[in-house]
Amino acid sequence: MSTGAVTEDGRARVLADGKRIPLLGLGVWQVPSGPECVNAVRWALELGYRHIDTAQAYGNEESVGQGLRESGVPRGEVFLTTKFYPARKDPVAEVERSLQRLGVDYVDLYIIHWPQGGPTWAWPGMERARELGYARSIGISNFGVAELERLLGTATVPAVVNQVQFSSYEYRKALLRACQRAGVALEAYSPLGTGRHLGSETVGRIARRHGRTPAQVLLRWCIERHIPVIPKSTHRERIAENAQVFDFTLSDRDLEELDALDRTGGTDRALERKWWR
Repeated sequence: MSTGAVTEDGRARVLADGKRIPLLGLGVWQVPSGPECVNAVRWALELGYRHIDTAQAYGNEESVGQGLRESGVPRGEVFLTTKFYPARKDPVAEVERSLQRLGVDYVDLYIIHWPQGGPTWAWPGMERARELGYARSIGISNFGVAELERLLGTATVPAVVNQVQFSSYEYRKALLRACQRAGVALEAYSPLGTGRHLGSETVGRIARRHGRTPAQVLLRWCIERHIPVIPKSTHRERIAENAQVFDFTLSDRDLEELDALDRTGGTDRALERKWWR
């Protein structure tokens, strides 16, 4: 199966290194460590999710690991992502700590969380983490086109994922195209605009047309493009609702209306402003 292709069931995408990433995952950004995070992860896995996304900076890896264990789903069936906190110095030492907190032997994807200090310095350590078997795949997050190109120009093992803020409102078309050209899967975080996009008149109209919710329409917009997407929720009913995106399709007219919501001008940047120095 070729890179970028979607599996027969339409639920996963083949990465450039041959690994498969489920198109729908649960993100746990801003979910505090403790029962809320444990329950969200356990519920998601019980409801059929097979992709969980956390990060060292979130401070909730232990709870993610606990939720994974309590779910009873075998480790090998779950695609687990964590991210290197780039204020630290050594991606290998930090992923070793992540694995301890998560209670697992490896993560499926290890990502540089943002390009603090420049886009290339941490990459040899990321490659080493992969070589040691701590991460099956390695990638990046919040890298714009210029940073992506600099990294790919020096990498021995290329990044297979670039996780960025992406939705019909942040339709970073130039960045998406650059990722496609490079064989890098763009992955979408904040696909619902942390809730801001759910009140959209356009999204609501399309949702009514399909008998769906606004959230399902926004997530399906990503799925239609073979873009892995990681909505965050801590409510069981919302987690279940977000999973119902594989049994309908959007029309060309729907997609055009959603594409027109973009507020970035089709930018090649991953962020409108950096939060790091």
